Amino acid sequence: MGKLTVLALRAVLVVVLAGTVFVQAGMVWALTAKPDDGSLPLTLLRVITILGMVSAQVAVVCVWRLVTMVRRGTVFSHAAFRYVDAVIGSIVAAALMWFAVTAVNAPGQRDDPGVTLIMGGIGVAILGVALIVLVLRMLLAQAVARDVEATRMRAELDEVI
Repeated sequence: MGKLTVLALRAVLVVVLAGTVFVQAGMVWALTAKPDDGSLPLTLLRVITILGMVSAQVAVVCVWRLVTMVRRGTVFSHAAFRYVDAVIGSIVAAALMWFAVTAVNAPGQRDDPGVTLIMGGIGVAILGVALIVLVLRMLLAQAVARDVEATRMRAELDEVI
């Protein structure tokens, strides 16, 4: 990866992390603030939003670590798998949070069930992203195995010479 690419990706990650922290702070403040009428509307949606932001933050931190490993040339190691697994888990968690939002929102969409179907489709698409990352994890596993094999063969060749 080039320096400009890494810099651009890290800038995006910082913006996403700052944005999620800002949204979380607003949601926590909304949960603790007492409305004038004494009710706490949308409490469940706010809690789901906070949890969804946590899943995004986990993914951002793991991608940051993976980019660092790429820059250092250590991404083709077994240490990278825990970060990739965490990214997959956070994407699945985000999909589950989205399905929860869809379920909470569904009763209000009785006149227009298409909205609920579209929201469900978005949740399935989020799960699709997790499957894509899982395929990329399998490619990483193959690359790590090939790197280990190449290192072993290089050592054998060095012994012969």
